[in-house]
Amino acid sequence: MVGNVNPTVRRRRLGQELRRLREERAMTAEEVADRLLVSQSKISRLENGRRSISPRDVRDLCGVYGVDDQRLVESLMQMARESRQQGWWHAFAELSPTYSVYIGLEMDASSLRVFEPQVIPGLLQTADYATALIAGALPEVGPGEVGSRVQVRMRRQQRLWEDRTPLRLWAVVDEAVLRREVGGRRVMMEQMQRLSECAALPHVTLQVLPFSAGAHPGVNGQYAILEFPEASDSTVIYLEGGTSDLYLEKPHDVQHYSVMYEHLRAQALSPEATRRFIEELAGTFRAAVS
Repeated sequence: MVGNVNPTVRRRRLGQELRRLREERAMTAEEVADRLLVSQSKISRLENGRRSISPRDVRDLCGVYGVDDQRLVESLMQMARESRQQGWWHAFAELSPTYSVYIGLEMDASSLRVFEPQVIPGLLQTADYATALIAGALPEVGPGEVGSRVQVRMRRQQRLWEDRTPLRLWAVVDEAVLRREVGGRRVMMEQMQRLSECAALPHVTLQVLPFSAGAHPGVNGQYAILEFPEASDSTVIYLEGGTSDLYLEKPHDVQHYSVMYEHLRAQALSPEATRRFIEELAGTFRAAVS
């Protein structure tokens, strides 16, 4: 149960273990909340890993569940202590508390499948593209915050360049993403070059969904599918919102979005055709700049 994982994932695994103990006792979250004189929503947040959990919370829950194995109790309490440590992304938590949750999951994921209908996926953006994009999307924020957000985005990209365990990324992007000029033609030319470089990596697959595909399963918007190396860690569907984000882990939700993603991949250009498409666009932007 003890391992070298980031605090977000540690909190999530601890929540799964606590849910397992509750279900083994055939108790509902409402019954546990009544015993501890807390709200049912607190129990739910502790179990889904969205709320920080203290060793005292763990001790109290183990008491309710009648856990006699003190080694198990101590192990769970140690997980709680470790889950309260902070990853590098917590230094930027004031930018968006919900965003820090996603980064924690992304840092531990073994694979990421993403569909983007509007912008280049963050893991593939150049710094200039990211700067122009964030400044345009958030006109009320100042240059300092824009710079901090770009810094976070560039730091996230290190997962693609790790020597031993790089993130396996599969990205399907709408054709509109590549044709929308963000930051001007020079920025777009350099962004196309970055996409070509990333697409050449053995653990990155990039596909463009052409306009000719017409209506498709991604018309409802962006989403990401995160999978983890530990079999006990359930797959997470991430839906980004303007003011709040949504995380789905129920099997039928994961199945639904996974099937939709397979349809998107089937309708998109092949990785080889996508590289040719990007090279042609890069040439167009290059000619416009020169």
